[in-house]
This record gives sequence, structure tokens and C-alpha cells, in this order.
Amino acid sequence: MRAKLPSLEFLGRRCPGARICFRTNATEFTVKLELETLSPDVGMSIFACQAINVLIGDRPTARFAGLVNPPDYKTKTAQKTFYKNNEIEDVTLFLPRNEIIANVELNFPDDAAVESPTPYKYDPILFYGSSITEGGCCCRMTNVYNAIISNRLNVDYYNYGFSGSAKGEPEMAELIASIPMSIFVLDYDHNAPSAEHLAATHEPFFKIIRAAHPNLPVIIMTKPDFDYSPDNAKRRDIIRATWEHALAEGDNNVYFIDGQSLFGEVDRHYCTCDCCHPNDLGFYRMAEVVEPVVANVLAKLYKNE
Repeated sequence: MRAKLPSLEFLGRRCPGARICFRTNATEFTVKLELETLSPDVGMSIFACQAINVLIGDRPTARFAGLVNPPDYKTKTAQKTFYKNNEIEDVTLFLPRNEIIANVELNFPDDAAVESPTPYKYDPILFYGSSITEGGCCCRMTNVYNAIISNRLNVDYYNYGFSGSAKGEPEMAELIASIPMSIFVLDYDHNAPSAEHLAATHEPFFKIIRAAHPNLPVIIMTKPDFDYSPDNAKRRDIIRATWEHALAEGDNNVYFIDGQSLFGEVDRHYCTCDCCHPNDLGFYRMAEVVEPVVANVLAKLYKNE
């Protein structure tokens, strides 16, 4: 795939949203991180881009326990010891967003039990989109809207966010169509370089997914920072048309979320760091809007379980 889409040669090796999960009764454990790359991001800190986020506790009530992060932009290694009680609990390590990882090492006391994690309640949701989908620009990876939804609803997820490079290519649609998932979230509005490009690619992308998965629930979203460009209404209409055409053809498994609604109605200007990327408040408000839609779809999918 990276050969077909050269822009993903670097981005395709990063792992936003990837997690290492296990259960342990260890009262302490140490996490060691080694990065292959170290790329400062002008919009975010080391905590957001180069750190492992550690959650301890059973989902969806896991507590944030801290970060494993390099001390500066010259050091590619980091380690930290975490402490907990002697009850066996789930531990989730959210891997760094911005870097290619060389190695992660976990060390436990010799007498500690280490087991497979509690399975997620629901099969993975796949989110495809821009740097916003990827996690820019929250303060840490667990605050991205898709991570919040995953933790709250105990649903696994794949983060196919490609900063500046999600352009609705048919090759990417074909790759995504080959991946088992419970729900697909289509959200690459931001990376389409023009409204014309969006019009030429959006519905064809959806149709590739739909042809491979006739009954897959698909949630179609538009960009959250609606206020900052007069072109956004036109782009929203293009994306909405994909949804409307699907409904007109009898597709009852497609949903539309208007990006203008994602930041709420009050104090919208507090929700981005640069009139584009959501900050932590912006991502929280996105989760508040998207989560009920996802929960409703999951309830329908798993109603007999």
C-alpha cells in the first residue's frame, strides 16, 4: 500500500490509536520506549506526539496513570515505572502518535501474573480521515474523540488518520474494505485539496466500501471547524449528497453527522488551537456528539447479544 500511496511511506508506519493491552496484578511495572524517529510537531508537545499514555483499570472506568515520554527532542528513549494495587486489572498503553516505534519493553516482578486483556465488548470501528482523526492537536493521545468513544463504550477501534494525506484514494478504500470492522467512519473532508476533488472522490470512496460490505454501518462526517472558511458549506453539501444518494437507493445503514454541530453552540471559538485542529475541549465536544450515534448503531448491531 505504501508503494501505491507514496505519501504514506512515513505516515503509514506511525501508529496513532494503536494500543498494547494486558491484565496484571503487579504492584509495579516498568515501560521502556525506543523511537526510530523523533520529529518535533509545531502544533503539539512531546506529551501529545512522542509519549506512551498509560491507563490502568477495567474499561470504561480506566484511570489515566501517566506518560512515558522522552525528556527532550534529542533523546529517542524513555522509561517510567508505574504503581498500582495488587488486584488484577487491565492496563492499556496508547502508543505515540507522531513517530515510528523501534521497541517497547515491559518489565514486571518475577512473581507477578500477566494475562491477556479483557476483550473489548464490541468489534473495531475504523476511523478514516485527516490529522484531526489522527489526534491533532490534543494534549495527549487518549483525549482524541475516537479514543474517548472507545474507552467510554468499550469498543475497539482502528485509527486511520493520515495527517495531510487522506485524500480519498481508491487504493485506500480498497485496503479499508479488506479489514473486518463493526462500523466505518468516513471523515477525510479536511485533506481533500478542493471542493472539486472532494466531489470527484467522496461518493466513489463510499461505494467501494459499500460494495465490499453491503450491510456495514457507515457514519459520514464533515469537518468540525466549520466557521473558519466560506468554502466549508459547499464541501458539506458535497459530503451530505453522498449520504442522501445512499438513502435514496434504499441504504438504511448510512448516517450523517454535520461538522458544524461538533463544537456545540456556545464558546465554539475555544475549541481549536489554530482555527483548524481541535484542542482538548474541541475533541471532548466532538465525542459528545459522535458517541450517541455510535452507541445507537452498536445497540442495533448487537441487540441479540
